[in-house]
Amino acid sequence: MRLFVALVPPPDVLDELDEFLAEYRTGTPGLRWLHRELLHVTLTFLGEVDDRTLEKLLPRLQRAVARHERLDLSLAGAGAFPGNGTHARVLWTGLYGDRRKLMKLAASTTAARRRVGMPADKHPTFRPHLTLARCRTPVDVRPLLEPLAAFASSPWTADSVHLMESRLPAKGRTAVEYDSIKTWSLRAPRV
Repeated sequence: MRLFVALVPPPDVLDELDEFLAEYRTGTPGLRWLHRELLHVTLTFLGEVDDRTLEKLLPRLQRAVARHERLDLSLAGAGAFPGNGTHARVLWTGLYGDRRKLMKLAASTTAARRRVGMPADKHPTFRPHLTLARCRTPVDVRPLLEPLAAFASSPWTADSVHLMESRLPAKGRTAVEYDSIKTWSLRAPRV
């Protein structure tokens, strides 16, 4: 199974994002906008995981998530990977709010990966973002960055972490599909 650990914004925040992006989705040839059901914030990419490794990984991820409190977040701004957007392959919106707590949560889920002996991720630096669009060949997205930088969603509370399975296009599937196969709750804040 191809897996990753993620946060999923609530439907009302995705509604705001959909509404804001509507006028920008057709202006850049080659840019493929992600469908709403694919939008998420990756905490840790796991890659291909066999059943034996998954059995060892699940309790470690559960413990990792249980150590962290819910996060108050919002989506805002825009950026591109790589660099300044002249040769971008990914267009994204950022995350604001409890970023320090978010970084610690991502570090914990990544540590769970290491503790079961999985190889290191080829992108070791966590950069909090939600991918909006991708392209196979680099595209100049600079004309989109300025207007998209004005986006700011309502605040939302991330109260759970999902273990997601990614199924790539194959026989009977024409697009990538993601399914949450396990969900763990983040702790309520201490009073």
